[in-house]
Amino acid sequence: MTPETASAPTAAPETVNPRRWWALGAMVASMLVLGFDMTILNVALPTIAADLGANTGQLQWMADAYILVFAALMLPAGLLGDRFGRRKMLVAGLVIFLAGSVVGMLAGEVGAVIAARTVMGVGAALVMPLAMSVLPSLFPEHERGKAIGIVTAASAAGLPLGPIVGGRLLDSFWWGSVFAINVPMVAIGIAACALLLPETRDPASPRVDLVSTVLTAAGLGLFTYGIIEAPVRGWGDGLVLGTLAAGAVLIAALVLRERRAVRPMLDLPLLGHRPFLLNTLAATLVMFVLSGLMFVLPPYLQTVLGNDAFGTGVRMLPLMGGLIVSAKVSTPLVERLGARSVIAAGLVVLCFAALLGAGTRTGSGYGYTALWLTIAGLGFGFAMMPAMTTALSVLPQDRAGSGSGLLMTVRQVGGALGIALLGSLLAGAYASELVTTGLPAAAAGTAGESVVAAHAVAGRLGDTALAASADAAYVHGMQVVLLVCAGAALVTAALAALLLPGRAGARPAPAEA
Repeated sequence: MTPETASAPTAAPETVNPRRWWALGAMVASMLVLGFDMTILNVALPTIAADLGANTGQLQWMADAYILVFAALMLPAGLLGDRFGRRKMLVAGLVIFLAGSVVGMLAGEVGAVIAARTVMGVGAALVMPLAMSVLPSLFPEHERGKAIGIVTAASAAGLPLGPIVGGRLLDSFWWGSVFAINVPMVAIGIAACALLLPETRDPASPRVDLVSTVLTAAGLGLFTYGIIEAPVRGWGDGLVLGTLAAGAVLIAALVLRERRAVRPMLDLPLLGHRPFLLNTLAATLVMFVLSGLMFVLPPYLQTVLGNDAFGTGVRMLPLMGGLIVSAKVSTPLVERLGARSVIAAGLVVLCFAALLGAGTRTGSGYGYTALWLTIAGLGFGFAMMPAMTTALSVLPQDRAGSGSGLLMTVRQVGGALGIALLGSLLAGAYASELVTTGLPAAAAGTAGESVVAAHAVAGRLGDTALAASADAAYVHGMQVVLLVCAGAALVTAALAALLLPGRAGARPAPAEA
């Protein structure tokens, strides 16, 4: 017994040898790219709007297509890897992601950019869960925690780096460079994963339910389409109401099918467990607000305040800086005060930051923006990390895997809906406040599409009053968005404070954390 136990740790490293660290480097590069693409496009949206004439709804789809497909396919993609080979599916995901990046790099119209982002979402859905699932086959137990931490840090680092890298690329090259940067990094990842990773699978995993996958993708897609189109067509429009209703019906059908399945892809009964549900709700709300803010901030910083693309990326750092600092500090605070107190306090801080942001005026300047962005980042970190960790810690041990999959899926859906709903609120408020009196009908219609388009029209006509009106209208739209964020954060803080269990249920589970 003792010799076998002693020899086991040395056998695994010899099987993979030093190549495991090279393989980890390839996965780090791949995860960094996935993190980039959650945020790198946001800083390019004003430039794309100016070059391709995209309206706010089309910009929402550019951002949402990636996140929606990512969320809808992440669970079935993970199951495909379990059944047919994780290395094979991981390489396939990287190839798909690379193909989408090439399409985006060469795109010359709005539809091609949206299609590229959709394809990239398919690839990301394969890469994200499988990059984590191959680590146990690469690393012995005593190195596994370090490897998981490195890969997770790479994914998280892409979020704040995305706007900065995107801004620098846009200042030096064309907007397609935000896609082009993926090509060499993903190509290296493909070669390294194909050559260095061992093949593993789990034939006992649940089968991929094609019907549930289609219901998820179609339901979320239709529901999001209705939200995005509502400001343009009106909330009473037949197409908007029809797509919203169809989306709701498909999602309801998904819930019924998954509840009756013997081995469901989504472990929906977990949502009946109150601590898991409320912590998931808190994490999802934070993702909802964060994604919406990352969408509405760049046009304000770039078009209204007049910064270049790189300057816009740098000026978003207070938000990410606050998030990183509070995420680090939240762990000892949870140990001392309990998760409930920290999560509720984080949501209150987020509410306060949103209320401060709602006081923004066209002449407020960047200093005021940096203040409330920093406070918002602190609120995000204090609420997000304890909520996610605690949601997993309250799960039964045998349902940790399905629970983490459900948590990540719901959180991604929250991000997609944040862009759709908050972007639509912004578009509607902007269009209602914009003054286009005296403009030709065509020019007025173009100016109403986005603040970037309004500035382009104002530049052609030499109309400074239109540019000033567009700035004021956009700031008004941002105020509406931030007031909604404040209300949602306050309601969720009250629910967390009243309904979450106290310190007894707040101990994090080390493996899942």
